[in-house]
Amino acid sequence: MESSARKWGLRRYLVAGVLVWLPILATIWVVSFLLRIMDQTLLLLPPSYRPQALVGFALPGLGAVLAFIVLLLTGLLVTNLIGRRLIVWGEEFLNHIPVVRTVYGGVKSFTESVFSQSNAFRKVVMIEYPRPGAWSIGFMTAEDVPEVSEKLGVPHAAVYLSVALNATAGYLVMVPRSEVVDLDMSVDAAMKMIITCGVVVPAVPASKPHLVTPAA
Repeated sequence: MESSARKWGLRRYLVAGVLVWLPILATIWVVSFLLRIMDQTLLLLPPSYRPQALVGFALPGLGAVLAFIVLLLTGLLVTNLIGRRLIVWGEEFLNHIPVVRTVYGGVKSFTESVFSQSNAFRKVVMIEYPRPGAWSIGFMTAEDVPEVSEKLGVPHAAVYLSVALNATAGYLVMVPRSEVVDLDMSVDAAMKMIITCGVVVPAVPASKPHLVTPAA
């Protein structure tokens, strides 16, 4: 009995240690990965002007500063008349390339939806999927899909369902708007719940207490 208690205590300590270090290491890995990607922007500089040539060694994270400057200058450029005209010409050129126009158009539409000021891709919903009685959490990307609604005779919404452990992968489903249940859950809370396979369950918002069914 004493041996079992010691093993249980050791296991509990190990699990507690994992719960502390795993999120920290995962965060460090993700941040490091993003910084390495941003450091690739240094390749835009002439070889003689790169930090490694100037100071003799690489400066991790400097690419993030350069990426920020490039994004800022690009934003300033495309917000004036000349910049907008250049973007239009560039898009017209890309639209004449079969494969490129498909990829570029899809990524552009997705980016505009995510970063727009509307509620697109920011509302957490619940739909009955993949079978009656089983519910899945998703993100509404469109309140109404006109052609689908017209063909099926009732308003249909577009809902994106993420895959557990990997919220960036998933699939799109068209669901009758009347069958979509809106949730007060935040996008961050829904992402955590999906990534952890339901281990991390968000609490009910204070303004939305649990409903208690009265006794018969």
